[in-house]
Amino acid sequence: MAICFELVVNFGDDLEAAKAAALIDRWPYVLSAGAHRIPLHRPMLRTDESHVELSILPVGVGYGVLADGSLRRRFPLTAAELTELGHQLYQLLARFDGYIAAKVGWDPESLLDLDDLKSDCAEELRDGTFDGLVLSEQFHAELNLGDDYVEFQPGYRWIPYRGEKPGSLTAD
Repeated sequence: MAICFELVVNFGDDLEAAKAAALIDRWPYVLSAGAHRIPLHRPMLRTDESHVELSILPVGVGYGVLADGSLRRRFPLTAAELTELGHQLYQLLARFDGYIAAKVGWDPESLLDLDDLKSDCAEELRDGTFDGLVLSEQFHAELNLGDDYVEFQPGYRWIPYRGEKPGSLTAD
C-alpha cells in the first residue's frame, strides 16, 4: 500500500475546473525542502460517482508510490522540510479555483469526502482538528462553521496549516 505526501483537491462535479487546475503552469516544477530540490509529478485526475479529485505529488517523498516507478532514491525529509514542502503546495493550490475542499498531507483523501465531512466530522471541523483543510466559502457556510476559519484566498476559508510533526514518516 502506498503512503503519499500530496496535495489533494476535491472539485465536486466540476470536471472543467479540475482540468483547468491540472493544466495550470505549475511553476516552479521543482520545490525546495531544506537542501533538497524536489520535482512534482504531473497532476493526476480521478473521477468517481461523487466527485472529481486532483492529486499533486512530489517525486520521491512517499512510500511505495506507483508514480515514482522504479525510482530508488527517496528524499528522507524531516518534519520541518515536509512542512516547507506543504506550504509550497498550498501556494500552488492558491492558483486554483472551482474546488470545494483541499488538503496537503499524508494521504489526505479521506478528509475530503464531502458527505463524511457533513455527517461524521462536525465536531472536528468546529474545533479545528483538521488544520490545513481548505473549504469553499459556500461549503463552509453549508457546514455552518465559525470565524475560526480564516480566508485562504478569495472564496475559500481554512484553519491554517500547522505543519508536519516528527514521526514514523519523517527523517527526525
